[in-house]
Amino acid sequence: MANEKLQPVRGTRDLIGEDFARHARVGAVARQVAALYGFEEWATPIVEDTRVFSRSLGETSDVVSKEMYTFQDRGGDSITLRPEGTAGVCRALVSNGLTQGNLPRKVFYAGPMFRYERPQKGRYRQFHQIGAEVLGAAEPLSDAEVIACGWHILTELGISDGTVLEINTLGDAQSRDAHRAALVAHLSAHREKLSPDSQVRLEKNPLRILDSKDEGDRALVADAPSIHDHLTPAARAHYDAVRRHLDVFAVPYRVNPRIVRGLDYYSHTAFEFVTDRLGAQGTVMAGGRYDGLVEEMGGPATPSVGWAAGMERLGMLLTDLPAAPRPVAVIPVGEEMEAIALSTIQALRRAGISAEIAYKGNLKRRMERANRLNARLAVILGDAEVARGVAQVKDLDGGGQQEVSLAALPDVLPGMLPESPAGG
Repeated sequence: MANEKLQPVRGTRDLIGEDFARHARVGAVARQVAALYGFEEWATPIVEDTRVFSRSLGETSDVVSKEMYTFQDRGGDSITLRPEGTAGVCRALVSNGLTQGNLPRKVFYAGPMFRYERPQKGRYRQFHQIGAEVLGAAEPLSDAEVIACGWHILTELGISDGTVLEINTLGDAQSRDAHRAALVAHLSAHREKLSPDSQVRLEKNPLRILDSKDEGDRALVADAPSIHDHLTPAARAHYDAVRRHLDVFAVPYRVNPRIVRGLDYYSHTAFEFVTDRLGAQGTVMAGGRYDGLVEEMGGPATPSVGWAAGMERLGMLLTDLPAAPRPVAVIPVGEEMEAIALSTIQALRRAGISAEIAYKGNLKRRMERANRLNARLAVILGDAEVARGVAQVKDLDGGGQQEVSLAALPDVLPGMLPESPAGG
């Protein structure tokens, strides 16, 4: 029907009012903090060659097999709406010829991602992530610094209280091979007690059983061999160094040996920032070292580490949003004053002062509009005042009023707006 009221697509939402304010706050703070750590912001396309994600996430992963928005374009190419940001950043490093020289590159990104999954609180089919990646650094310090950057962002957002960093090591390839063999031997002896999903994982990807949510699996995993018993000296040294650096950075953490990553290009550090303030969806930021991912994109071996965080979840945790700047209302008394009002309002805006003007109405209606805008001051322009080169400035909170020179308004008004200084 032509007059049918259209709604957003299921799993998407409009960011309006406070929802947008929360979203914008997360992005602004993350950008500011990431810049302090030397991260440059990149923006990669929302759509990529499907192989970017099938290579990086694994053909059999739930994301690739069940959750990606994949389709053929009109040229017959398979393209995908990006389900996460790291793969696109690694692809960009390779396709822009940035893998040789000038490494490491420290990259920050923010933007929408897409996954077809059941919408729930804090989880949407179009969602947004921020992320930080250090590309081309093998040193444990890079692991610790990218984690410290994430902790700094959470702190600046005011949501670090009640949030805990959990950290683990995945070891190097030799460590993982030894651990995998011991794990398979242990779990094979209890195969019939494993959940159906974990019986499949036992053949294809036994490490994934370690983070199974099935209670029966968790009981078996509790007694399973730990990666920490199979670390090579080099892997143990890397893990110890990361934790020493975190201590120096004053980032609190706890060890959680159940944090794993299922794909072979992950190694060494794996970590998650978790909270108990979001119910079951407790992870707000997660990442780790992925030394083989750039190779999956066709580039050379490029050790890298990074994290991603959901902006929706971070926004839900915000408690104190900064107040929106309260504008100055410019009010002409009579049509002949409108030209003066327009030049005045532009002078204020050029000076960095938020200013509004009602499009029509008499003095009473324009004042009502100023109150609806929550304006802090009203600049009233009448014939007699303008003839003398002044305006009446009314304090809409306290009720006081004073004359101010028209030419001096951009300089005087900031001092009358203590909660919103000029340029703020």
